[in-house]
Amino acid sequence: MSSRPEITRILSISTQKHINPHNDPRIYWAREVTFDYATNHACRVDYMQFKPKNNYISGLEKGDFFCYEVKSSVEDFHSKNGHNFLGDFNYYVMPEEVYKQVEKEIPYRVGVYVPAGKSRKGDWYSLKTVKKAIRQNREKPNIEMLFMMFRSAARDNV
Repeated sequence: MSSRPEITRILSISTQKHINPHNDPRIYWAREVTFDYATNHACRVDYMQFKPKNNYISGLEKGDFFCYEVKSSVEDFHSKNGHNFLGDFNYYVMPEEVYKQVEKEIPYRVGVYVPAGKSRKGDWYSLKTVKKAIRQNREKPNIEMLFMMFRSAARDNV
């Protein structure tokens, strides 16, 4: 890969393709999802996905939230920003060489995706799991998580 902004761009596209490879409207996701806006502890999750168990009330309430934080370099990983793991399952997305340098610093329950094969056009990578996320207990209710995702997704549609 190349410069840090370029690596971030490619990892971001790769994450979007991983979450929703065929632009399926039944896959619920958003990027740059902000929580606790206008407070002293506002945070933004790079990508979020919601996977309901089914489309009934109980299935929606039992659904899982996946959070993805893109880290393009060791310096990016060590910055105080972008370690916002609010979901049931949480992942870093980073180059494999970055993972090898920081793997002992990654929290036990946080998983990691790294680039695998390039797409046919060569503008993004499929992602592979090198560390599987372990379910953690969320601190935020479904309604807040869904509302913040909805708000962020609606921002992209204007």
